[in-house]
Amino acid sequence: MGKFNIIDTTLRDGEQTAGVVFTLKEKIVIAKELDKLGIEIIEAGIPAMGIEEINGIKALLNLKLKSEIMTWNRIVEEDIQKSLDCGVKFIHMSAPVSDIHIYKKLNKTKEWVLEQTKKCIKLAIDGGAIVSLGAEDASRADFNFLIEFYTLAKDSGVSRIRYADTVSCLDPISTYEIIKKIKEKIDLPIDFHGHNDFGSATGNSLAAIKAGAEYISCSINGLGERAGNTSLEEIIMGTKYVLGIEKDYKLKKLIKISELVEEYSGKKISDTKPIVGKEVFSHESGIHVDGILKNKNTYELFNPKDIGRTRKIIIGKHTGIAGIVNKFKELGYEIEHNQAREVVNMIRKELDINKELDINYLLNNYSKGLNKIVGG
Repeated sequence: MGKFNIIDTTLRDGEQTAGVVFTLKEKIVIAKELDKLGIEIIEAGIPAMGIEEINGIKALLNLKLKSEIMTWNRIVEEDIQKSLDCGVKFIHMSAPVSDIHIYKKLNKTKEWVLEQTKKCIKLAIDGGAIVSLGAEDASRADFNFLIEFYTLAKDSGVSRIRYADTVSCLDPISTYEIIKKIKEKIDLPIDFHGHNDFGSATGNSLAAIKAGAEYISCSINGLGERAGNTSLEEIIMGTKYVLGIEKDYKLKKLIKISELVEEYSGKKISDTKPIVGKEVFSHESGIHVDGILKNKNTYELFNPKDIGRTRKIIIGKHTGIAGIVNKFKELGYEIEHNQAREVVNMIRKELDINKELDINYLLNNYSKGLNKIVGG
């Protein structure tokens, strides 16, 4: 396991989310924020879609960002030529490699896929581009054919290969095994592109890195087809705090870029969305609150301040004595444990009856009515 790089596909695969359209202005803002975050490669779009897409890609190129701008293409010569006409230096092309995609979707043969791929690689390289080649639906492909496909890529001058778990049929163990097996046979950097149909995209991507993958495709908020792609913010934080890989990403920019994409896409993220959800640093359970107040590491692997967030202690049905003592301290009071227990019981009774209450109103009135409470 070594260093890795991120390929952000929010502007390509992310925009393929049903109902999502980014304006040119929004694409420029997102690209600039990705660049500030420190993302190495931005998969900017598909020139074959038409003039508006081409103009958008050219606008991103004109920003002169540190992030590389890359286009996505089918193994169609016209696609490749349109990318070259945009002036991009980095071209990604994708070929179906599973039997179901080759024979049922394309109505072609494996021989046709290899020959067409070879033609398109030559066209792109002759046009001065640096090429990455993707294997669509690689996780359902015959392994021997997959290796033949990747060998052609290496022999043809491709700089990077992509392994796409297109329908999310892998688990972290099988991901590790297959990426490691490919690395033993093909001496090219591998980009793992995971989808999240079974909620396994982040776990699979971390496993791919452990197996030697040097690139991870992902998108902001996990935006993408169907259940989405690997989540950029989860990969950035997971590689740092789970795998222990240090990179110079600007972590405090994660919340801003997440909120921008949430707004621009119209796809609201869950309050409990890992890393960027607004409640992921909220604690209510008595056992958890007691632990977190004694040492933040008991129930948090990293400090919320790392990404510009703050911890919240929530008063609710599962609040314990430690949470009440802490809340009264915030209000400027000290409270004895037996008094705190009385407040806990009162809160639980109220919530069992009404399911909601004004916590501050209750605590303020309770503090005024207890003689043993000493002003803080």
